[in-house]
Amino acid sequence: MRVGVTAMLTDQSISPVELAVTAEALGFDGLYLPEHTHIPTSRESPHPLGIDLPEAYKRTLDPFVALAAAASRTQRIRLGTGIALAAARDPILLAKEVATLDLLSSGRAVLGVGFGWNREELADHRVAFADRRAITWETVEACRTIWGSDRAEFHGDHVDFDPMWSWPKPVNGTVPVWVGVTPGPRNLADVAAHADAWIPHGSRGLQDALEDLGKACEAIDRDAAEIEIVPFGSLPSPDKLDWWARIGCAEVVIVLLDVDRDAARRELEQARAVVDDWRGQRG
Repeated sequence: MRVGVTAMLTDQSISPVELAVTAEALGFDGLYLPEHTHIPTSRESPHPLGIDLPEAYKRTLDPFVALAAAASRTQRIRLGTGIALAAARDPILLAKEVATLDLLSSGRAVLGVGFGWNREELADHRVAFADRRAITWETVEACRTIWGSDRAEFHGDHVDFDPMWSWPKPVNGTVPVWVGVTPGPRNLADVAAHADAWIPHGSRGLQDALEDLGKACEAIDRDAAEIEIVPFGSLPSPDKLDWWARIGCAEVVIVLLDVDRDAARRELEQARAVVDDWRGQRG
């Protein structure tokens, strides 16, 4: 079972290069960065966890630029978004950005996507909140079309372009698409239809959700084993690691709670010690 790291990096935090280099040196398998292009000051949309909006949301780095910088100083660690707001991005530009990151990292890119919860943020990108799901999936499939075709075209309700050329192409032919959505029939049907991996936030209700995901895959004649399970945003403990491994998670992604330079390094080292002790106990 792989172990990755996610953190909300800002202009005041540890740099993405230092975090990636440190995480790779400590043996972590992935670094995944979230995205908020901006936060409208109206603040009409409540945070989905029911908390006051942390200051970091206003200051997040562009994940693709940050990950490209990290790619230049690392050799092994996966570099991905966790998650990017696909509906807010032009699909042709997104396909180019992701393929370029994949080229510069020698095939280590991961595109994690979600729908977004901030109505005002999406509205500033001319995305109607009710349409964000459909736009997300058309954007993802348009990217896959561009990556996989020398002459790509796509005709959907929200994304539409005639035959075109676009390089570079992903090193391995495509880039894994990880989908960050909460459990529920409609969301899990989307995971079954579109995802290379499901990235639930935390682990609450995960075992029951995996059964529902299996049913959603069965309904479209897809093998559920094709979809990796990658819980995001937890803190490691031996019991949690045991449970994640037992239910078949391919990777778990721990969250750094303090992204101050020295604090982030300490958190990484402490998490690594927990993981190493757990692996040692398992033999």
